[in-house]
Amino acid sequence: MNSEPIESLARLKEAFQKLPGIGPRSAERLAFHVLREKRDYAASLAQALLDVKDKIIHCGVCYNLTESDPCPICANPHRDRNEIWIVEQPKDVIVLESTGLVRGTYHVLMGHIAPLEGIEPEDLTIDALIERIRRGEVREVVMALNPTLDGDGTALHIRSLLSDYDVTVTRPARGLAVGSQIEYASLSMLESAIRGRTPL
Repeated sequence: MNSEPIESLARLKEAFQKLPGIGPRSAERLAFHVLREKRDYAASLAQALLDVKDKIIHCGVCYNLTESDPCPICANPHRDRNEIWIVEQPKDVIVLESTGLVRGTYHVLMGHIAPLEGIEPEDLTIDALIERIRRGEVREVVMALNPTLDGDGTALHIRSLLSDYDVTVTRPARGLAVGSQIEYASLSMLESAIRGRTPL
């Protein structure tokens, strides 16, 4: 004889299962974990989820994720304004910052050009990047995009747009394997790539 599912627990399991990489068994474990914890834990978890949706915005300068505009990196007077590191996603900023080697600022494209997926240059923050460079403060642009076909294509497209500006365009050394992603690179690999960046 089948027992009726507990509706609230089933809804929680279903919500967890929508998270990337979470299957039915993992979702069930998470749901029972929340059930076993005290109410304060559940309230804290719920508030953290709401805060992420309510408080996080994109920086008006670099498009990184932030709770203040401009973001702490753009607002930091000690960062080198002559150097912009172009990345695909905000998570790439976190990874590069962990090396402690980037002295400049960032510009987050919010993706890469991928015509087969319907992502064109105008869907990215490329226009805002060009406007930053047009102001004349930037001297080096580092294409820290993922070393994939789409990443390379995006870098070359931006490189062509910068041909009229007096900027040096470089990219991290190819210690990063072709087809890999910055977020999965080891710290030593990233340090080697950053220190050995080459002209694009």
